[in-house]
Amino acid sequence: MPTWKTLMLQDSTSPLMEQLSYFHDHTLMILMIITVLVSQLMISLFLNKFSHRFLLEGQMIEVIWTILPTLILILIAIPSLRLIYVLDEVNSPLVTIKTIGHQWYWSYEYSDFKNIEFDSYMTPINELNKFNFRLLDVDNRVIIPFESQIRMLITAADVVHSWTIPSLGVKIDAMPGRLN
Repeated sequence: MPTWKTLMLQDSTSPLMEQLSYFHDHTLMILMIITVLVSQLMISLFLNKFSHRFLLEGQMIEVIWTILPTLILILIAIPSLRLIYVLDEVNSPLVTIKTIGHQWYWSYEYSDFKNIEFDSYMTPINELNKFNFRLLDVDNRVIIPFESQIRMLITAADVVHSWTIPSLGVKIDAMPGRLN
């Protein structure tokens, strides 16, 4: 569970979220290297009065600063595209749950079973116990099987909603008239 002032991702509870965490760390390391390199170059330019006679006119340096960003973008794009493909892949789900976002609550329907549907309302603040989480606890929770493939069909009845479980690496936008 995340706490206040936590600057890192939540602990992952699925292999997909673990892959997302690795990708985050990979991309952050590339960005840190670029930031440190550019900062060091700018500081040395501000503090030095020397100039290199081939720096202002050189095809080799232009080739390097054209190809280097391309290679960096490829280093970021290949794991990103692989991860997007893996996140969208669903192989023979055990359970299909249809989720409908309403103005102040969510409706759930287990499509594989007959007549299992319910509404999930947020627990009012005056009914919370000490162990409940404010603005996160609901009266009817969704029950899903452990270590199995699940298909969530998500839509909205009125406005755009966002259905998310950060520790699983799942975030889907629910839009009226569209099934995600």
